[in-house]
Amino acid sequence: MSSKLTRSNRAGWLFALPGFSLLFLFIIVPFFFAFYLSLTNQRLVSPNPTEFVGLENYSNLLSLAVVTLEPERDEAGEIVRDEDGEIAYPRVRSITRSDDYPQYRGMGEWFRWHWGDDAKVVIASDVLFMKALVNTLAFALFIVPLQGGGALLLALLINQKLRGINAFRTIYFLPVVISIVVISLLWRFIYSGNDGLLNNILEALTFGAFTPIDWLGRTDTALGSIIVMSAWQGMGFHMVIWLAGLQSIPGTLYEAAAIEGASKWQTFRYVTWPGLRNTAVLVLIVITMQSFAVFAQVDVMTNGGPLDATQTLVFQTVERGYGKQDISGGATISVILFLMVLSISAVQGYLTRERR
Repeated sequence: MSSKLTRSNRAGWLFALPGFSLLFLFIIVPFFFAFYLSLTNQRLVSPNPTEFVGLENYSNLLSLAVVTLEPERDEAGEIVRDEDGEIAYPRVRSITRSDDYPQYRGMGEWFRWHWGDDAKVVIASDVLFMKALVNTLAFALFIVPLQGGGALLLALLINQKLRGINAFRTIYFLPVVISIVVISLLWRFIYSGNDGLLNNILEALTFGAFTPIDWLGRTDTALGSIIVMSAWQGMGFHMVIWLAGLQSIPGTLYEAAAIEGASKWQTFRYVTWPGLRNTAVLVLIVITMQSFAVFAQVDVMTNGGPLDATQTLVFQTVERGYGKQDISGGATISVILFLMVLSISAVQGYLTRERR
């Protein structure tokens, strides 16, 4: 028995060896190499030798501070106001470029809020990275329920024994097999402010009352537009996963629920959803990992604009690593992104673990 078990294990490891080798070669080794580069000042093309800088790159990306700006006052001590009646404050540069505050040197304003007459200003060493970080988190926060919930709804709709249902399955899955670049180009035309399809549809539905807008050219709609497109594009893939989970639930459970007189909602709550628990964990983790890797949509549709409203971490990694030839900066962002995804996946796995 021991000899058979040993041979079985040996065969299993031999079959798994190619997969493990590829993971080690293309994921594990590049990660540690990126971590090493993040501790240097490596550039893609530079006459200067590479130097070890420790955690300086991480400090340059993650440093934050809050400063208080008091209102400007005239000779009588009254608060100075501009033409619109707003309180006038000194420029943030008076702090970030002052020799009196060396710890804030080189930092820029990220955002501010008012506390009484004072203005609280959040400054960062790298404002663009902070915007990319917030945009990536916002993208993941919205895409997970939209894409996961929409895919589950589609799976429930096509999990019916109806004539021609396979045609609908194919149609819903088509966006997955089409290149994301092609999808992004098509949706860029749909969102166009100049006679775009979406604007034309909304104008027709409102009988001309709707004013056309440039969905990708405004800071308040650009990121949301990319989120909607991305959720639609990826639903088909997760629909297939949900469908596999639905078809693995024993039919006898539904028969028992029908005998007990359970409503459709009760059947879904007490039979379907518990049976989809493991599938839900898989879908949740996969969508989360994919959402943090958003790049092609941003690159094709907005190129990070307008006014950096659609910057993401992966886009910043590529832009710095290759566009600006700052290999160490791009590697630092990739390491931070990896640790974020790893941490969030670990938390999701812990919260969704099976409890006895």
